[in-house]
Amino acid sequence: MDEALLGTLLASTLRLATPLIFCALAGLFSERSGVVDIGLEGKMLFAAFAAGATGAVSGSTTLAMLAAIGVAIALSWMHGLACVSHPGDQVVSGVAINIIASGLTVVLGVAWFAQGGQTPPVTTEVRIQPIFPQASAAMAGVPWLGALLGEGLMGHNVLVYLALLLVPLSWWLLFRTRFGLRLRAVGENPKMVDAAGVSVTGLRYTALTLNGLLCGLAGSYLVLAQSASFSPNMTAGRGFMALAALIFGRWHPVGAVWACLLFGLLDAAAIRLQGVQLPMLGEVPVQAIQALPYALTVVLLAGFIGKAVAPQALGRPYTKER
Repeated sequence: MDEALLGTLLASTLRLATPLIFCALAGLFSERSGVVDIGLEGKMLFAAFAAGATGAVSGSTTLAMLAAIGVAIALSWMHGLACVSHPGDQVVSGVAINIIASGLTVVLGVAWFAQGGQTPPVTTEVRIQPIFPQASAAMAGVPWLGALLGEGLMGHNVLVYLALLLVPLSWWLLFRTRFGLRLRAVGENPKMVDAAGVSVTGLRYTALTLNGLLCGLAGSYLVLAQSASFSPNMTAGRGFMALAALIFGRWHPVGAVWACLLFGLLDAAAIRLQGVQLPMLGEVPVQAIQALPYALTVVLLAGFIGKAVAPQALGRPYTKER
């Protein structure tokens, strides 16, 4: 493989996998606490809209990210109100969040900006820029290593590196701290946690707050780093891909991130294969290429959802005994 192509493919894989990593880690905290989160897609979508609308109006990156995180946390708390404070069905609540986000973002976009549900593009000053923009040019003369490091690893913005950094930090928080032990315990046996004098509701709301924070980062990345504006349904199933990655990774941050990188690689390869002529086959159909990540999602869910062992209390509402 050509070294320039390899570097470009690596860079595209990391960029496309970043929102999936944020979303998968968001689902990890929620589901490890025993709360099913089908609403990852809706939270990321509404966060993207909040980032696009706030960034276009205020011209501030900080305000745009805070708006995205605030909206996502509010949706997580709404999910908690239905499923933690009250014994509502967690799957139905998550689906409701997806439906609300899909419809309300378009309605608000049309009402506020009159651009068919889109937001105005954010300016260059608002967009999150690469940390080392000259790295690729500076290392262009170094064979192979220049393409891999300069283009593949060093040409990214801070959110890409933050997503990768959060993987070991999430592992440490879940498996090496008292908080992580309690969080995992409440997802396995909430009665035991309650008997020990620890608030099950408090732990689950804390997990949902972290969940909203990470979904907010995923949504803001889509607008402030990957695209320049919000467009209806721009998440395009990434929340469900992240959920599939989480199940494939057996609710472990390291396993989940490898699945996210695989999805990112397929997405990057699909972009590169558009218009390519294959021997004996001719041009690869664009529709078949674009369907690759989604087909893999179905395969992973069909092949591993029965083998992966979920937290024992996942999806079960807990009511404190009086």
